[in-house]
Amino acid sequence: MRLPALLCFGFLSVALIAGPSAVAQDARKVFQAGAATSNITPPLGEMIVGGWVPIPATHVHDELHARCLVLDDGSDKIAIVLCDNVGIPREVFDAAKDQIHAATEIPKQNLLLASTHTHSATTARGASKVKRDQELNDYQKFVANRISDGVRRAINNLEPAKIGWGSATEETEVFNRRWFTTDPNQLKNPFGGVDKVRMNPSRGSGSLVKPAGPIDPEVAFVSVQSVDGRPIALLANYSLHYVGGVKSGDISADYFGYFAKYIEQKLGASDQTIPFVGIMSNGTSGDINNINFRERSASRERYDKMQEVAEKVATKVYEAHGSVKFQDWVPVAGAAKELTLEVRKPTPETLAYFESLKDKIEAAPKKYRREAIYATRLQNLTEAPDSIDATMQVLRIGDLAISAIPFETFVEIGLELKDATPFEKTFTIELANGSFGYLPTPEQHELGGYETWLGTNNVEFEASRKITATLLELQKKLKQK
Repeated sequence: MRLPALLCFGFLSVALIAGPSAVAQDARKVFQAGAATSNITPPLGEMIVGGWVPIPATHVHDELHARCLVLDDGSDKIAIVLCDNVGIPREVFDAAKDQIHAATEIPKQNLLLASTHTHSATTARGASKVKRDQELNDYQKFVANRISDGVRRAINNLEPAKIGWGSATEETEVFNRRWFTTDPNQLKNPFGGVDKVRMNPSRGSGSLVKPAGPIDPEVAFVSVQSVDGRPIALLANYSLHYVGGVKSGDISADYFGYFAKYIEQKLGASDQTIPFVGIMSNGTSGDINNINFRERSASRERYDKMQEVAEKVATKVYEAHGSVKFQDWVPVAGAAKELTLEVRKPTPETLAYFESLKDKIEAAPKKYRREAIYATRLQNLTEAPDSIDATMQVLRIGDLAISAIPFETFVEIGLELKDATPFEKTFTIELANGSFGYLPTPEQHELGGYETWLGTNNVEFEASRKITATLLELQKKLKQK
């Protein structure tokens, strides 16, 4: 059952309590942890994606990384990798998994590879989120290689370790970005229709009624230390989209990168012989950002807001970290299942509507920018396969379960998994093992809005229910081990 926020994760701390038989059975096993980072910064000139129109990278504000953590219980190993990228496709992650498995024999079901969703990184995917690239381009190969290298280096850094996990709450930086509004002009969509809700409505507008969904303010984290207490790594999870506020053309890891820096400083882990690795993963934030739409926007310096968010979250984690009880040994395991989902296709009527706009788009491309973008996306969908196979995955760390979903996942889905889990604690990492677009619930599909539009969402309306059921099935399987 899901606990109240202040009680979640054992009132900011948790310990795995094993029975005598389990302790005796595993008395000879040694728990180990290792971490490493690989630089995945692309060359300048590559296209930054995340806005409506891609732009070339002209400057590196801060380097991008694949941040890697490996845990070994003496029998099994698991690896978690977070990459500073808006969304890495399955074929790139699969290439990395092939390399890791060949070099280390870690089962692929134990490899959780994900993107952070920074919007100031260059693309690692092709033209379509549902059509697999037959051959990887140079940057895709580079990212796959660097992920593999990072995991192998983390294995080289394995040492006897202690592990603990906990959570804190930071409510001031998470807001549902989908709103009911009385302004009909804000509800128009590029398909010639009218939605019931608007993503990112006008800030401070008197037309705002209420948000269309909840938030999840929990910051969950897993921390590993050497046996003498030296910090090795900390993996956090927060259901917040990127923050932004970068200079146009800049490459940046966004608040995910700043969190890694700040938590290292707060834990006193700088300048270690074996570097500490701070990692922030994206939770279920498909409909969440850090904008309070009830208030009018204030002018901010570039990079100021993402640093503020990272500082707040790192401070809350650090405060909670002091109450964590570390364990000398916990079991680790992984489970995965391929789930086939139908790809949404445009109807003849929809295609005819966009065909009728062709002359208008050519005559006034700025006025019809969204229509032009979705005309291209719909064409890609007509050429896409009728279904995709998406990897659903759960990792077990003691009585903690980490679910992995290859979509930008609505927060309701993460909250449902927390309510229904058979484990004591759980959280979800989105954009893991692939990047297939947004994942609204069927109820949110009924409301419309950007995240539900065909070409933003690419799979069947019932996908979230099938995914939730599959992940809970995997959690039950791991719980019984």
